Amino acid sequence: MKKSRNIRWAALAATAAVSTAALTGCGGTGGTGGSADPAELEGQTITYWASNQGSSISMDEEVLGESIDRFTEATGVEVELEVIPWPDLYNRILAAVSSGEGPDVLNIGNTWAVSLQSSGAFIPWEGDALEAIGGQERFVETSWATGGAEGQAPTSVPLYGLAYSLYYNTAMFEEAGIEEPPATWDEFIETAKQLTKDTDGDGEIDQWGFTLAGQRVSNNAHQAFVRGMQNGGELYTEDGQPDFTNDGVVAGVTQWLDLMDENGVVDPSNAEFTDGSQLPPELIDGRAAMMFDQAAGKTFAAAEFEDFGVAPIPMNSADATGKEGTQSHVAGINVSVFANSDAKDAAIAFVGHLTSDEEQKTLNAAYTSLPVVTSAMDDPAFDTPEMAAKKVTYAEHSQPMPLFPSEGQMETLVGEAIAGLFADIAQGEEVNEEDVRAALEDAQAQMPAS
Repeated sequence: MKKSRNIRWAALAATAAVSTAALTGCGGTGGTGGSADPAELEGQTITYWASNQGSSISMDEEVLGESIDRFTEATGVEVELEVIPWPDLYNRILAAVSSGEGPDVLNIGNTWAVSLQSSGAFIPWEGDALEAIGGQERFVETSWATGGAEGQAPTSVPLYGLAYSLYYNTAMFEEAGIEEPPATWDEFIETAKQLTKDTDGDGEIDQWGFTLAGQRVSNNAHQAFVRGMQNGGELYTEDGQPDFTNDGVVAGVTQWLDLMDENGVVDPSNAEFTDGSQLPPELIDGRAAMMFDQAAGKTFAAAEFEDFGVAPIPMNSADATGKEGTQSHVAGINVSVFANSDAKDAAIAFVGHLTSDEEQKTLNAAYTSLPVVTSAMDDPAFDTPEMAAKKVTYAEHSQPMPLFPSEGQMETLVGEAIAGLFADIAQGEEVNEEDVRAALEDAQAQMPAS
């Protein structure tokens, strides 16, 4: 664990070479990870900030606690775990980078990788550090590409693979006589309208076709990316300049907002939802019929809810390919080691443990996410209908979020702009394309490169 001290992160980037003394082993295929001589690590203590991947914090503490016990038993290294909810994670990381006071090991959303890499706060995964986790070749190529900027040594390692899917309540579909999930955006709207109704005859809608988290900033940014791509737009120009107001992005964001506004298939109260964990209960309790999520299966399993199906995210055209065929960004969680860790060798060994073949199978099966090492991908645990759907999306219909240093700011500014428009709609205001363009223009004006 790092002590209180002021660090110039940029300077650290140049001096982040990893000690090789305790890292002569290979963490890749199993066992403990980084060190061939656990005795050299025994007695050390590291801190680990984990993202909330489970259906609850307590689930994470149980799943990761068991993994940590296996690591401690093999190495003698103690790990102090803190699970941080998603709404707080990015700001906690930024504060740690700024102050120099943070954990030894931490999870990051992989879309933040390039932004955080530019801080110089994390070790580069190259040389002996990379060898200690078994080398780049072990990892799924698509996942590995999310670790940092193209042409540079990544400063984060993939841990969990994710992709957006459409989850739907099969009992509600059956009751409405709907036999198949929608494949196109038009079919999706029509299906959502069919499922939006007043079920008790009191004149008020109490069942909605779709549910979303209007104040969940990162989800809004992800949909701006996906829906923008499907409509032929991208959030950045090829040379890395923000381009939030092109026609494709504006059209895509308008489609997303219209679910609550013009289409009327989302409960306006969803404009106040701040976290994706609020969505599965809407399907379980029958308040909504469909939602987009990256790994809802674990939450449904925890609730013993089996009446759900999984399908690809609808596209404007069912046979769309290329960027118009984007159904998800290459989603996932990465893991990094702070360059000023006082226990760097133990921290690297812990990353080797988390990305070992056996831990990849165990952890990703628990979280209904995809392994990021090729040797674990064919394990039977990942042959469920949910996992099979994600494998196809991940391999054939996912695109990486923009790999530019300002990506993190983009997610915040675009996501907040959309959240504000959802709040306007919930208060009864109509929002048209020009309103969307103006909000995105304001967001772009706050970007450092604009």
